[in-house]
Amino acid sequence: MDQRDPHRKPKPRHSGPPPQRGRHEGERRPAAASGLWLYGMHPVEAALANPARRVRRLLLTEEAEAALAARLPKPWAIQAERIDRDRLDAMLGRGIVHQGMALQTDPLASPSLADALKRPGPVLVLDQITDPRNVGAIMRSAQAFGAALVIAQERNAPEEGGALAKAASGALERIPLLRTVNIARALIALKAADIWVMGLDAAGATRLSGPGLGGRRAALVLGAEGEGLRRLTRETCDELVSLAMPGGMESLNVSAAAAVALYEIIR
Repeated sequence: MDQRDPHRKPKPRHSGPPPQRGRHEGERRPAAASGLWLYGMHPVEAALANPARRVRRLLLTEEAEAALAARLPKPWAIQAERIDRDRLDAMLGRGIVHQGMALQTDPLASPSLADALKRPGPVLVLDQITDPRNVGAIMRSAQAFGAALVIAQERNAPEEGGALAKAASGALERIPLLRTVNIARALIALKAADIWVMGLDAAGATRLSGPGLGGRRAALVLGAEGEGLRRLTRETCDELVSLAMPGGMESLNVSAAAAVALYEIIR
């Protein structure tokens, strides 16, 4: 994607549905009755190791149970059910790389913005990035480079789910993903917290420079595929920045751009 497109509070684990209550900005949507399915070694292992994750069912092939136990010794939060690979293929869909394991869970609860900002590091803001694989890859980079949190819009952004969690490779359990109704208002809140807000844009006149931040805490805003940053989002940023690309390419995929920009910010 181009540059213009460019923990949570622990809850006791149990198998019942969460209590119903009002939702505030920054909270994830309540769980559906059937929960959601995570699959693959890294997402399942990380979710089972996360005390804040409410789990419902764990389906494992014989080989997958042995592999998971080697990485995450038992006892687990839930007893595994044996399943054969063909049944798991049929349940999740052909072509899904599940590695013989699937975990049914409730979505994660999310801390408030104020609590999430107590974590050190830069902030990533996603302005209507809709591909769950891109969002997952961005979360993986955010965790790798020590970001504090990721903010996405309540609408026009992917739900927490298997594809996002697989691309995040366990980062979904380790870094908060906050939802906001209004990106511009979230940026204003970040500014009020003394965070310098930068929109990543190929046309940005300023080259992104970690040393150039002078020690300021930063937030990086990334825009959607093909559309880039929306007008109000651009206008709310403190400045628009671009990546130095001496090889002459005009743009990068948004997840690649996020990784390069985060590395530059933490230099």
